[in-house]
Amino acid sequence: MEKLVIEGGVPLKGEVSISGAKNSAVAVIPATILVDGPCTIENIPDIKDVKVLIDILKNLGSEISCGGEGTITIDSKNIKSGVATYDMVKCLRGSYYLLGALLGRFKKAEVALPGGCDFGFRPIDQHIKGFEALGAKVEINHGIIKVEAEKLTGTQIYMDVVSVGATINIMLAAVKAEGVTTIENAAKEPHVVDVANFLNAMGANVKGAGADVIKIKGVPNLSGKAIHSIISDQIEAGTFMIAAAATKGDVTVKNIIPKHMESLSAKLIEMNVEVIEGGDWIRVKGTPDIRRANIKTLPYPGFPTDLQPPICVMLCLADGTSTITEGVWESRFQYVDELKRMGASIRVEGRMAVIEGVKKLTGAPVEALDLRAGAAMVVAGLVAEGRTEVYNTYYIKRGYEKLEEKLEALGARVKVVK
Repeated sequence: MEKLVIEGGVPLKGEVSISGAKNSAVAVIPATILVDGPCTIENIPDIKDVKVLIDILKNLGSEISCGGEGTITIDSKNIKSGVATYDMVKCLRGSYYLLGALLGRFKKAEVALPGGCDFGFRPIDQHIKGFEALGAKVEINHGIIKVEAEKLTGTQIYMDVVSVGATINIMLAAVKAEGVTTIENAAKEPHVVDVANFLNAMGANVKGAGADVIKIKGVPNLSGKAIHSIISDQIEAGTFMIAAAATKGDVTVKNIIPKHMESLSAKLIEMNVEVIEGGDWIRVKGTPDIRRANIKTLPYPGFPTDLQPPICVMLCLADGTSTITEGVWESRFQYVDELKRMGASIRVEGRMAVIEGVKKLTGAPVEALDLRAGAAMVVAGLVAEGRTEVYNTYYIKRGYEKLEEKLEALGARVKVVK
């Protein structure tokens, strides 16, 4: 067990380089199951979720080697089994991507229902709808999803709700299907585009990723022998931008795609923060007075749900009353009670949090209840007066690479205590 100890009140200053995107890596790694030969992936983040996925692929029969920091080569041609047990996937939400990849490869898959963070019910009905439309039969018994098809045939699929996971999973299952598959009302998130770019680099024919409609023309095989670099992590970048603004610091966030940050940048400017954009960097300069704001989380290009907990910390210190409306997950405000321990004034009404600005937060022992809630506790510790101890740091390690080292380089007083 570890805890993260933070002595707050220090403005963050300097430069920080953002790692590869967690949400992209946990989809691209399972996608290698579809490739007939070795493929090399660069800019892989050194995080717990990636390590778990690599172990799962090794257990399935993949050969994986490291080619230097952030680079791995995966050869899945010797995989014989389409079964991923509960012990393999119990702590990993992205394990459902194994379904689409194994179905596309073997025409059958058997994967335990995924684990991961608990912030509300996350149905997989859209995944199932897509698999069935392609010609598969789906059964769920004793916590195991079984998917099987004599053959997969391209078709037109309309997503009833925008779902990143279902969009990617259907793409994975469809790249080797016969004919053309059309996904309408598809998710537009940057990691959807990144997965499509990886598949195309390996020989797939995917067009339209990033738009409402994605078309996949099935191909007989994916040859591999190509190199793909994971995009930068939009959520890690946003977390550092918020931390810089909340601590009234001055931080340049490097190795990012500024367009991915537009919804956050606009809100920070609205909250009286100076935001300066470059080609692959954004500089954030905090100001003494934080203005109130109303935020609603939405699918991309809307405000990301994963940045909702960290931005809530900043709103706790704003002048006046702010609101956050959660438009993606129904139970994402579980962390609010932890912030109240630090002096925050927040009341939750269903999917809305009403935040009354306070003069300061004070350090306290708090828990990271999930990955992004953990990031919020870290931001709160950075801005709070005194000492904050963040427990359950294993959640944070699921999605942030070398967080303590990066914060220390910006001047934060943080340390990990066993």
